[in-house]
Amino acid sequence: MDRLDARVLTISRNGPFRASATTFGALIGSGFRRYSTYRQATIAGTFTNIVFGFLRCYVLLAVAEGSADGLPAGYDAEQLATYVWVGQGLLSVIGLWGWTELADRIRTGDIAADLLRPVPPLVSYLAADLGRALYAMLTRLGGPLLAGALFFPLRTPTRWQTVPLFAVSVLLAVIICFGCRYVVNASAYWLQDARGPIMIWTLGSGVLGGLYFPLRLLPEEFVLTLWLATPLPSLLQAPLDVIAERDGPALQAGLVVVQVVWAVVVLLLAALVQRRAERRLVVQGG
Repeated sequence: MDRLDARVLTISRNGPFRASATTFGALIGSGFRRYSTYRQATIAGTFTNIVFGFLRCYVLLAVAEGSADGLPAGYDAEQLATYVWVGQGLLSVIGLWGWTELADRIRTGDIAADLLRPVPPLVSYLAADLGRALYAMLTRLGGPLLAGALFFPLRTPTRWQTVPLFAVSVLLAVIICFGCRYVVNASAYWLQDARGPIMIWTLGSGVLGGLYFPLRLLPEEFVLTLWLATPLPSLLQAPLDVIAERDGPALQAGLVVVQVVWAVVVLLLAALVQRRAERRLVVQGG
């Protein structure tokens, strides 16, 4: 019977951790396969990211050229170019926008089916999002980086810890972004229509997450408050500063530690919101 349980991805008493890991891995794989079917969208999205990459890069390089020392907020030209092109590649990996599946299922009442499944909605959606991020990392990151390397001088990492820290930072950014989007979508439990909160999230995450410009161009006190009081700089600013080697090794690692804290906080908040919502859930239409 235990063999059958393992095969159908249920949790058995003899190996609960192994069964849970297998189930989580299977959900990641299903998320990967789901998004890998949209090949034309992948190509179109990569092309769009490259076009906007040229616009952003020229603007920031003009800012650097116009500054007194050529180092706006401590970034040189290579670091700014790296910031832009890696950011364009990570935009789809982090997945700032476009996910409304939870809000839509709450509005239609289909969320009731999710609550009857053995895997909680937060866990299943997180696993699917990790699969999406893995597919985006393999298909959406390389194009902008190649375009940037062909036309602009990019900074090559000079420290051995930069690449592994960057990989961990990107994973944490994906988890933090998912948790934030989950909480925003979960507002539909109370509002029924979450388009307002989703629109606010779309505007705020891009501006305060470091997508459009490095946040360090803003006043230092404001940036420090933003970094410690909100998870938004941990979405893009942190991994981009890590790969651009904007700071020394200690602060570089400190950025990742801040991300770890925010990943835990955001997932706990998402779990709390989900539990509170389940207590008052009213299925639409019945």
